Amino acid sequence: MHIVVRALAGATSLFALSTAAAAAEATDAAAVAATEADGADGDQQTIVVTGQRPEYGIKSTATATRTDTLLRNIPQAMSVVSEAQIEDQSLRSIADLLLFVPGATPGTGESNRDQLTLRGNNTTADFFLDGLRDDAQYFRDFYNLDRVEVLKGPNAMIFGRGGGGGIINRVTKRASLSSGQQFIISRDSEGGTRGTADVDLAVTGAVGVRVNSVWEKTDSFRRHTDGKRYGINPTVGFVAGPDTRVDLSYEYFHDRRTTDRGIPSLSDGDALTVDSPLEGYDRTFFGDPGSSWSDADVQIASLGAEHRFSDALKVRHRTQLADYDKFYQNVYPSSAVNSTGTLTLGAYNSRNDRRNLISQTDLIWNGRLLGIEQTLLVGLEGGRQRSRNQRLSGTFAPDEGTTSLDEATVERTIGYARSPSDADNRTRATFAAGYVQTQLRPTDSLEIVAGLRFDRFRLSVDDERPGVATFARTDRLWSPRLGLVFKPAGNLSLYGSYSRSYLPQSGEQFSGLNPTTAALEPERFDNVEVGAKWEPVDGLLATATIYQLDRTNTQARDGLDRVVLTGATRTRGLEVGLERSITDDWQVSAGYALQDSEITEATTACTSGSCDVPLVPRHSFSLWTKYQFTGPFAAGLGVLARSRSYASISNMVELPGYARLDGALYYRLAPGIEAQLNVENLFNRDYFPTAHNDNNIAPGAPRTARLTLRADF
Repeated sequence: MHIVVRALAGATSLFALSTAAAAAEATDAAAVAATEADGADGDQQTIVVTGQRPEYGIKSTATATRTDTLLRNIPQAMSVVSEAQIEDQSLRSIADLLLFVPGATPGTGESNRDQLTLRGNNTTADFFLDGLRDDAQYFRDFYNLDRVEVLKGPNAMIFGRGGGGGIINRVTKRASLSSGQQFIISRDSEGGTRGTADVDLAVTGAVGVRVNSVWEKTDSFRRHTDGKRYGINPTVGFVAGPDTRVDLSYEYFHDRRTTDRGIPSLSDGDALTVDSPLEGYDRTFFGDPGSSWSDADVQIASLGAEHRFSDALKVRHRTQLADYDKFYQNVYPSSAVNSTGTLTLGAYNSRNDRRNLISQTDLIWNGRLLGIEQTLLVGLEGGRQRSRNQRLSGTFAPDEGTTSLDEATVERTIGYARSPSDADNRTRATFAAGYVQTQLRPTDSLEIVAGLRFDRFRLSVDDERPGVATFARTDRLWSPRLGLVFKPAGNLSLYGSYSRSYLPQSGEQFSGLNPTTAALEPERFDNVEVGAKWEPVDGLLATATIYQLDRTNTQARDGLDRVVLTGATRTRGLEVGLERSITDDWQVSAGYALQDSEITEATTACTSGSCDVPLVPRHSFSLWTKYQFTGPFAAGLGVLARSRSYASISNMVELPGYARLDGALYYRLAPGIEAQLNVENLFNRDYFPTAHNDNNIAPGAPRTARLTLRADF
């Protein structure tokens, strides 16, 4: 069941009117001032009327440009999933959410982390929290969020290294300086239970405290798998005079679960034909569940401050200190099931402890220069990251390294020891960046967004293995961005843009270096897109984007087995989106993506140089809509449809296309109290939504119901 008690979903900004007016033309500013309030991290103010749920999406954000800008005037495709939509769909993970984002495919992350493919680029590191990097490998939660923003294409000008296919930014709730509470409890048909609390208190007129918390015990249709997670996030906000606001936040989050790597494929023994996922074993655990678990502890403390010097000039600052402790171990299928019904098992464990310290300061000026209205951003960002990486490979007792379909779930005697290729190192990454961006408005119908960022990134790796030296590399990266926005009407924006990102040749997690990778040029991502954003009715945003994204300088081995720069991918696509509200009672989030993503130059895994990028269906469609009928009753309907895709770059295992139908019913039991029933996969379809490789494939959940009780006061 799902219980919700709802308070203010966003944070009240001290500077709502002035920042909105300076961010856009007069008519747009009026809309922003009336409905939005962006603070130091672009938080949205949501004003809740008793008995009325907040709308989907947002109208403006400070994330994409670091200045408060209407979404329709941002020359970039992005999708925003607000807290209201997360609760209405009963979304529980980044993977669930990404199924409803055009151009995105969730990965399994080896059942120990969030992972995704966005515009043909796979990542475990392009995650941000209130605009600051949150790149450790763990499963994130939504209990303390106002919204999730998915920005498409390279984003280095704003976010720095990486982000080649796009980034995911989570925006947390802040103290609203008013009082309200929300309590939610839910239980699903597999036995999982979850409870959250959101307590927002006004201590004085200038000081507020907000505490969000979650406790969840998970269960699954997959046998022998369960988990437990809990977290708490207290925040304090205070206004120090009429022009200054300061926010302090601390989060502790714990997640422990069974690492379930899914099912293998079924091999027909013919190397020239494409294999399929093993069918009929959706509930079966392949491997040793007793020796497979993941344990993550996350602590994140942050300081945010905003000061307005005048109506034209303000400064924003944010510092984040994050501590991540992570261990996981897994015993999993490492081969396909052969014609005799047997398969090979693999095992390893890994520890990663990480400490991040990041500081970011933006100076924003709104005014006229040489007779042209503009918003000027000048910023500095710096920080360091220290990691301890250790991996041990598993060795099975004699005759225990294989198993059969009749005995897929096993108990094994396994010894763990470091192989020559297993990591055992300490890494230190330091970075410093400066950036400048202008949003020029020479006429009411034209806006130019131009920016340039310089990053100095240094990585050193102290290898603890005997006889292995210390390696280091320093990258100096220039990341440009240019966008043109033409507004032929007040509710229509047409845009074109170019952006570039880089990724140093040491892996997105920067977990190791060797003489080869220390010398190679960074990977490069170049994106060109054109699009339109239209508000056919007030509150409804329709978007369409055509893009081409090229990734170059990937690695491959030459004929002498040396790693060289070669390999490239190209993704071309069309993305169409519809979000927010059609009427006061009818809300919608819909999207379609047409994608063609190919390896265009040879790599070690694609020697032909003409393979399809994995986990990129050619066609994907999603729809979620909710309608509030007269009285206390509402209903929701969701549709997912995806064409086939490949499980890995080998293109030897194909995930079949599928369609899924979801539904929800809502009933207001009393003022501020609502019952909610969500049913996923109404028709109980068998499907395989994603994979980690050819033999770690995730089966889709069968029909699953979740009952929720919600209380707001």
